[in-house]
Amino acid sequence: MNKFFKSITSDYFEDILVRLAHHSAGIEGNTISLPATVSIIVNGTLPISSGATVREFYEIENHKQAFDHMINHLINEETLSTTIIKEIHADLTDRLQYDKGQFKKNENMILGAEFQTSSPSETLLFVSQLIDNLNYRLSISKDREAKLMAILDTHIQFERIHPFSDGNGRTGRMMMNYSLLQEGFPPLIIEKDTKAQYVEILATQDVDSFLTFAKSILDKETKRMIAFQNMDQEKIKEIEE
Repeated sequence: MNKFFKSITSDYFEDILVRLAHHSAGIEGNTISLPATVSIIVNGTLPISSGATVREFYEIENHKQAFDHMINHLINEETLSTTIIKEIHADLTDRLQYDKGQFKKNENMILGAEFQTSSPSETLLFVSQLIDNLNYRLSISKDREAKLMAILDTHIQFERIHPFSDGNGRTGRMMMNYSLLQEGFPPLIIEKDTKAQYVEILATQDVDSFLTFAKSILDKETKRMIAFQNMDQEKIKEIEE
């Protein structure tokens, strides 16, 4: 396990989960607020005043089991695979889809997209090739930027394949963070307020713009992680005193 991953505190892991759940679901239209997300993730309860639907509640809550399983795979130093991707999807769509964890059996489209997603018969092969290519690119990358570029490019291509009947966005963003954490990067939390820019990047396959977009977010995330580490050290000092 890389040193970066070992340095992440439990409080920061929870912070990642809350923000990832809130923003990733929010990009797909979920209306649950950030404070209500904290209540769901930390306490397993939804404030009555939230006005959220049962589906929205599950979309948030399911991130917890998906994130927990992802962390366990990372601790065990497991390379991203088709099996892990299917598990991420199954966790995120639990109680929401009859075909959770299964690749699509019918054609699907992305609203407003001008390209055709993969056919059901092509999906398994395309996803397998995509992951094999990612792992190869990561193994030969000579610097961090090359690794980051490989991960971001893979995310774009995954969304264009659109391998599941629904839940591709949430799955793709969780999968992207799997690779980022495994390679020693901070998580990339794409905020719902930047949805238009993010969707444009996916639509145009603009990896260079995605790299610039991601670097800015990752720089801020690094500072946030350090702040949590400092908080943890303060707690240790208080206990020792």
